[in-house]
Amino acid sequence: MASTAAVASKNGVRRELFKSPVFDEVGLPRDPDNLYLQTVDTMLTAAEMMELPHEIQLILAQPKNEIMVHFPVRMDNGEFKLFKGYRVQHNNAIGPYKGGLRFHPDVHLDDVKSLAFLMTMKTSLVRVPFGGGKGGIKVDPRKHSMSEMERIVRRFTTAIAHQIGPDYDIPAPDVGSNAQHMAWIADTFTFLSEMGGHQPEAVITGKPVEYGGSLGREKATGQGLVDVLVELAPALGMNIKGMTFSLIGYGNVGSWTGRILAKMGAKLVAVMDHTGSIRSDRGLDAEALAAHVAKNGGVAHFGGSEKITTEDFYKTKVDAFIPAALEQMVKEQEAKWINARVLVEGANAPTTPAGDRVLNERGIEVIPAILANSGGVTVSYFEWVQNKSCVTWDAEQVDQALNRHMVMAARRTALMRQKYNCDMRTAAYIAALENIGKVYQVRGIFP
Repeated sequence: MASTAAVASKNGVRRELFKSPVFDEVGLPRDPDNLYLQTVDTMLTAAEMMELPHEIQLILAQPKNEIMVHFPVRMDNGEFKLFKGYRVQHNNAIGPYKGGLRFHPDVHLDDVKSLAFLMTMKTSLVRVPFGGGKGGIKVDPRKHSMSEMERIVRRFTTAIAHQIGPDYDIPAPDVGSNAQHMAWIADTFTFLSEMGGHQPEAVITGKPVEYGGSLGREKATGQGLVDVLVELAPALGMNIKGMTFSLIGYGNVGSWTGRILAKMGAKLVAVMDHTGSIRSDRGLDAEALAAHVAKNGGVAHFGGSEKITTEDFYKTKVDAFIPAALEQMVKEQEAKWINARVLVEGANAPTTPAGDRVLNERGIEVIPAILANSGGVTVSYFEWVQNKSCVTWDAEQVDQALNRHMVMAARRTALMRQKYNCDMRTAAYIAALENIGKVYQVRGIFP
């Protein structure tokens, strides 16, 4: 076997990565640094533990569709640039494909495949009738004017318009994209599709409230994370009031997580983003920090904080350590530095298998992304329902429905952890796969 890397289960038994025969059957390589292969391996481990039928393991190991497009866009200076975009549709056994659009210079196919795969797991775990999809554009939005970004987004929408739709594939915001981008996509799709009698804005979620968006969508991922943490805290011996926490990233997910937890009496003591790391033992003002980031583009130079090194950030003692930025932020070395009781994955796949192993060995609990990060897709589902039904929910109704979905998903995960005596990540996958398995059992595989 090409890799001898290993991960650990709750009872300390080590296993080799990529041992499943499915890797050979579908022609997947064995690269321990490849995010997509890591996520598939985690799924297959859970699938084997719960004895998921082999044919379903084969289906889930690869996306159904991988779409790559190249499109030219005129810049403000009159020159043209060629951009690359993606849309990966992983699985739609439960419902239409669903997943965000990432606008980032490091977007590439394997990462998009991983995020589409994770979306399949999330939607199944929280029991919303969607499958998994993901997409993006290889672009840095901060380097383009608003007019350039509008042309980039509309041209990308034109390139994938035949691959999306309100009953087939419903995109949403992700890292680097926002409600304004979603409005441009909805408008472009409406113009191209001429869908008389339908609700064309239902083709995408995360839109501005003025254009069919849902109240509560902006804070949904952070709110969902908090709902899960509140539900699981007693079993972890924690109390939210008085709890200390740190965050990687203070964008949408991180800032809302920070603000919501602070209102509940928790204390934010350290934050790291692309501009640096800051700390205050007295606690950082979560609301003021959000305003500072909106104005200055990052957490650096925030008043009342001290600048610290990356190593010192990871070593800062907290009750909850919350990575809420990009993937692969907690590798083996970082996992050795972390000084926390629990790690809550606010980002998608922020922990590598090597990092996961170290955290497990050190007794640091991990609440996985497919549980903690699933609030966004849940409220996206609510938005889609409102668009399709021509109704509007108030903020209280959205929050109550979100809390119900997140709490039940957390309870499913805890139940599977107890049943299979495994770590929480594996338990969450088992809870998601159990639902997918039941769907395939009743619908079969054509022909």
